Amino acid sequence: MKTSAERDGVAVRNQVTLCGRVSSAPEPRELPSGDTVVTFRLVIPRERTAMTAKSRQPSDWVHCAAWSARARRSAAAWQVGDQVEVEGALRRRFYRDGGGATTRLEVEMLSGRCVGKSR
Repeated sequence: MKTSAERDGVAVRNQVTLCGRVSSAPEPRELPSGDTVVTFRLVIPRERTAMTAKSRQPSDWVHCAAWSARARRSAAAWQVGDQVEVEGALRRRFYRDGGGATTRLEVEMLSGRCVGKSR
């Protein structure tokens, strides 16, 4: 996946690779625009680093969204507990809910594969 560009002579890239366990069932949703998106969440164990050594949080949860037909097909076949690898880009999404506008960070999945089925 080639996503790098140059800005002011410096390489810039928004590329994410995650390996984790599917923790919420992939859910297809049709948007008012008619587009379909499959959303799911991954749980990823934290590696111990100097920054996280004192943290009691053992893992991180990452929201993911599959927009392309190919990515939607891949994600829709996964089940809770499957170990997967996801490649994509980090995006900030803006939503309107009952309390007003809100945002969240999620990974836009460009490709993904199951590396271990749930038991």
